[in-house]
Amino acid sequence: MPQYFGSLPTTTDAWTAIGRVHSIKHEDKNTIHLQCDNARVSISVLDSNLVRVRLCGKDEEFLPQRPWGVTLDDSEWIKENSQIIVQESQDSINIQTRQIRISIQREKCLIAFFDDQNRAFAQDTDIGMGWRMGSVAGWKKIENDEHFYGFGERTGYLDKLSEIKTNWAVNCLDFDSLTDEMYMAIPFYIALRSNLMYGFYFNTTYWSQFDIGCEKPGQLKYETRHGGQLDYYVMYGKQPSEIIRTYTQLTGRMPLPPKWALGYHQCRWSYESENIVRDLAKNFRQRKIPCDVIHLDIDYMRGYRVFTWSNKRFPNAKQMINDIKQEGFKVVPIIDPVKYEPEADFAPFDEGMENDYFVRHRDGRLFHGYAWPEKIVFPDFVRSSVREWWGNIHKTLIEDGVCGIWNDMNEPAVSDRPIGDGGAKICFPLDAIHDIDRKRQDDTNGPINNKTVILQASASHSEVHNLYGLLMTRSTAEGLRRLRPKERSFLLTRSGFAGVQRYSAVWMGDNHSKWDYLETSMPMLCNMGLSGVSFVGADIGGFASNATAELFARWMQLGVLYPFCRGHSAMTTARHEPWTFGEKVENICRDYLNLRYQLLPYLYTLFWESSMTGSPILRPLLYHYFDDSKTYALYDQVLLGEWLMAAPIYRQGVECRCVYLPRGTWYDWWTNEIYEGSKYILASAPLEKMPLYVRSCAIIPMQPIVQHTNEIVNKLFLNVYPPQDQNERGEFILYEDDGNTFDYQYGIYSTTKFCVYIDESKNICLDIEERLGQWKPVEREIIINLKSTKQAEQRVLDDGKAHSFKFNFQ
Repeated sequence: MPQYFGSLPTTTDAWTAIGRVHSIKHEDKNTIHLQCDNARVSISVLDSNLVRVRLCGKDEEFLPQRPWGVTLDDSEWIKENSQIIVQESQDSINIQTRQIRISIQREKCLIAFFDDQNRAFAQDTDIGMGWRMGSVAGWKKIENDEHFYGFGERTGYLDKLSEIKTNWAVNCLDFDSLTDEMYMAIPFYIALRSNLMYGFYFNTTYWSQFDIGCEKPGQLKYETRHGGQLDYYVMYGKQPSEIIRTYTQLTGRMPLPPKWALGYHQCRWSYESENIVRDLAKNFRQRKIPCDVIHLDIDYMRGYRVFTWSNKRFPNAKQMINDIKQEGFKVVPIIDPVKYEPEADFAPFDEGMENDYFVRHRDGRLFHGYAWPEKIVFPDFVRSSVREWWGNIHKTLIEDGVCGIWNDMNEPAVSDRPIGDGGAKICFPLDAIHDIDRKRQDDTNGPINNKTVILQASASHSEVHNLYGLLMTRSTAEGLRRLRPKERSFLLTRSGFAGVQRYSAVWMGDNHSKWDYLETSMPMLCNMGLSGVSFVGADIGGFASNATAELFARWMQLGVLYPFCRGHSAMTTARHEPWTFGEKVENICRDYLNLRYQLLPYLYTLFWESSMTGSPILRPLLYHYFDDSKTYALYDQVLLGEWLMAAPIYRQGVECRCVYLPRGTWYDWWTNEIYEGSKYILASAPLEKMPLYVRSCAIIPMQPIVQHTNEIVNKLFLNVYPPQDQNERGEFILYEDDGNTFDYQYGIYSTTKFCVYIDESKNICLDIEERLGQWKPVEREIIINLKSTKQAEQRVLDDGKAHSFKFNFQ
């Protein structure tokens, strides 16, 4: 526990400061270069709220943006939004944008940012920026009552103040609340204090670390090694949604997934045979428990060879996939690294060797490690030719009917000895060379496969280690798009980097069937959402160990709100299907999975919003109530979108809990009882009930119960939670498309706006505006359910036209 208990004192080199600013040069209308005693600093205003800062040695050139970096080059930002006014004085240089001011002190080149009320944020402290042997770092002031969120995949509580967060992807088996390095590495955070916030993206793929006030209270240090230069973005926003919008414009947003991916996923390591999979599917349908996806872990393969089927356990895999497809199931198999197997007619290995597609040591030797297939080799996904090849070899699985892929062990996870032999986890050699592009020519004296390799550009593994999972996922996503050009695919990954949301959903790795893992899943998933990755989930019930009936029921209640909703369990553990814990828990699981499927119109719209703006789907309360300091540390209540709030039970034997209701009026989901906010209440929570609340002015679109997402529904329910007075008004825009194809990218979708308000006669009114867009639903009825102390219902045939309804209780 190094961040809590220090080691013996050591001596280190002093940091070299960048020194005084001597001159300023205007690179273009939006960028200035500062020449300092020991360095050059570049400040670029990319948008009125987005600034990029770079540092290099005084005699160096700034490095070009790598192809895996941010999605927009500096030149691609709209220059009209980033016009600046530069003013110089004897002591400082000030850059004014439409939203913020950047001030640079000449004496030490200290940089500070100011909002429109002249309040400082993200201001340099100490020496500002500097370097020493092998490292470069910067220091920012932690303001009074400032809190820190995001940082990607992290255990522990929501607020990361006074913690150290290292960005280096590892196979963190048996992680706990004190674990630092995780499967993901996302060097981004949001800093929040009362009515002032900013985002900070550390633009480095090398090892990096944030020290949020541990080494020195009141000071945040951001440090990276091996890269030699410093590069970061600061983004300002008046609310978290503005920061997330800008950050995901920078690093990318998720594509709209197929609707079936929003259903329930069932997994185990492993469902070992066709018969077991068929029986699993049969049980779900006979028991009327909704499910859309069955995942297959490593034992579906022939001897752990990726892209193969076991002839003994899955002799008719294609037929099995087609048969359960008729019952509404999709199949998602796992893909790991490539088994090292010469002379075995194993195409992925043979083709990879023939074309020199695998990672090598710096001296040209093939790098290998050990995992499930024993000796394994690793495709060099940095190279575009390798990514194209890898994507294409999914063809056999796609032809068999597979609709999605699960990427695992891609941190990458490597051992120095075969699994079970007590080996140690190892990393690729940090000096191994990854070739971004390469040309080759025949040469019998060449070092690799008798070929001379001409490098066009290269990177050491120290630079691309954190990218391995991201680039594997990119390879797969691009391959699936080529192989399934008419239908959306689902992709899941364990590891990744900033921007992974462009390609894949993410799950939180190998958790345990213990109460504290249920508890920590809430801040973990919320911080992932605040890091731009919204399609996220944790294994319901826990992967390792055995869940109790009570734990599984409580986990399912929360899990149906996870954007990615999957139950999973490990080999040697008890089965974790919903019916394995007895009739009472089976009924609870059925009820809550029914609720998830009923909420699909609401949930699918949240996914659409996320694809357009980057907004998280599962949100901490501070996302919407950032002006309420009581939400800053509140990690055990979550919002699904803006309107639904859950207060899960995450302790054994607990049947009531304290719930904080933010400002406004709230309805109990189960009873329609009304509560005024800005206070705490005591909520009853017997085993079959998770406290769930709806904010007034909410319009929650729902559908009838279905067993899978491909069922046709002919009713749309609008649950309306009316405002309390004429000053309030609620709106919801429902997004709809076919849920499966890419037609929505060509305008084949629709949106419908609903509004609820109280008119001058004190009637509760609901307006349905005319449906916009080219997509049309099946013939259906709209049923408006007014939820209050008095309930009422009205119905109308959905003809796409505008309609208005009034409810009068006087």
